[in-house]
Amino acid sequence: MSLTMTVHGAAGCVTGSCYRLATPRASVLVDCGMFQGSKSLKALNYEPFPFDAKAIDAVLLTHAHIDHSGLLPKLVRAGFSGPIYATAGTRDLCDVMLADAAHIQESEVEQLNRRNERRGRPTVEPIYTRRDAARTMELFQRVKLGEAIEAAPGFTARWWNAGHILGSASIEVVAGDEAPARLLFSGDLGPGGRDFLADPEGPAGVDHLIMESTYGDRERPAITPDQRRALLAAELRDAHDAGGPLLIPAFAVERTQELLADLLQVMADGAAPPADVFLDSPLAVEATEVFLKRGYSAATGRNPFEALHAGERLRFLREPRESDQLERLRGWHVIMAASGMCDAGRIRKHLKRLLWRESATVLLSGFQVRGTLGRLLLDGVGRVRIQGDDIQVKARIRSLDIYSGHADASGLAAWALARRPVGGKVFVCHGEPEASRGLATRLEAAGFAPDALALPTIDQAFRLAATTAEAAPAEATRHAPAAPSGLDWHNARARLLGELDARLERADSDAERAQLLEAIRRLLEAPTASPAAVAATDA
Repeated sequence: MSLTMTVHGAAGCVTGSCYRLATPRASVLVDCGMFQGSKSLKALNYEPFPFDAKAIDAVLLTHAHIDHSGLLPKLVRAGFSGPIYATAGTRDLCDVMLADAAHIQESEVEQLNRRNERRGRPTVEPIYTRRDAARTMELFQRVKLGEAIEAAPGFTARWWNAGHILGSASIEVVAGDEAPARLLFSGDLGPGGRDFLADPEGPAGVDHLIMESTYGDRERPAITPDQRRALLAAELRDAHDAGGPLLIPAFAVERTQELLADLLQVMADGAAPPADVFLDSPLAVEATEVFLKRGYSAATGRNPFEALHAGERLRFLREPRESDQLERLRGWHVIMAASGMCDAGRIRKHLKRLLWRESATVLLSGFQVRGTLGRLLLDGVGRVRIQGDDIQVKARIRSLDIYSGHADASGLAAWALARRPVGGKVFVCHGEPEASRGLATRLEAAGFAPDALALPTIDQAFRLAATTAEAAPAEATRHAPAAPSGLDWHNARARLLGELDARLERADSDAERAQLLEAIRRLLEAPTASPAAVAATDA
């Protein structure tokens, strides 16, 4: 077995997609994504790669989402200088997304360092800079769907339409010199049946299948485009009736453009009350230009995003001062701002401003990774911490998971079944643990042998041949720090501080508040905080 595959991300979690394929002649990466979610999980982005970046010969990129492409500039900064192969749509989206990610890192690190200096803590550096992102784009080489290329010595790759976002693809890789193995990496798979993108495709008869499981334990009802727009219109009417603005945390690529297209249509049709719509995300604005350029859909014979030009109702906000001016608005209007999981970008400023207002509505429009602010809101927490401030949640929190770019459990299983016969293993990745287990159970029920299904852990390595996969020693092993719930100590601290503030506010007197704080101080000063000590303090 001369081929080794190491799973460096999206194992036991949804983000950080990165697979390393190595033979004695060459090494390639499939994706190089950023970890998102809890602060502890995101800390992995700052650690050194568990491999030598200079030894990677090429990168094969499935699509532009940051959890698949976001560490490419870090790879270049670490010494990678080979080609990055991607479709034209992926390349154009990465051009704006990686620059934006670098800008966010530089800005947030600058703010953090000001706080660290005030607190007497050491300063930090961004994972990469805009200069690193620009250098990364120079390495991109465009590929066409269905066209086979030699990506590196002993590696042939072919891209298949994945139906997830503009330019997204599954990647078929034939690797190894003697008895080569044929692998298929699903990337992220679209749900099919949409009027924006074609259905996902792929070859049959592969040796090993490496597939996502984001919605591996969930079903979504089948829905037509007309039904989708009707549900969106109902949410708009309810938000309007609540008397305040509608805030939509939007995924800047694909989700934003699809939502905007439907928003404008239902307002034009009279199905929803007209409103000024503000797209408050420079990244989403630039991505929309890419969709206007490359959004033609063979499935519909047109570009479904052709109406997304700034006009009387739709406003594109690029400058921070334009975003700040939204604070003056009252009454009914719609703001879409990145990021979709509320973990970065301008959306946090708007949430901080609006969450405490009962008249405001927040509409979540896609998957929320555990540990993110979006997931906390979805789970119904009453108080959140944003940029150091505790905010009481009084706004209406709504979820409309009908714009997901991911196939549900049935769609994933159907796609996998269409790839049979699979001579070796199906590696179920890119999902929270219960989602991955749920998909594995479903695939077993559909006829895949139990020993043909694998749920890798982070940095786990496998030696692959055409019909076999054996565990191999890992060169370096990191541990994904997420707890089984997906929450970490940062989430627990924020919750505790919120509960403490609420308890202090409910106290009948200053004396009672002082007594509570003194009990906590004694507990912190104790040599060990035993369960008995905690129980005594609670009492």
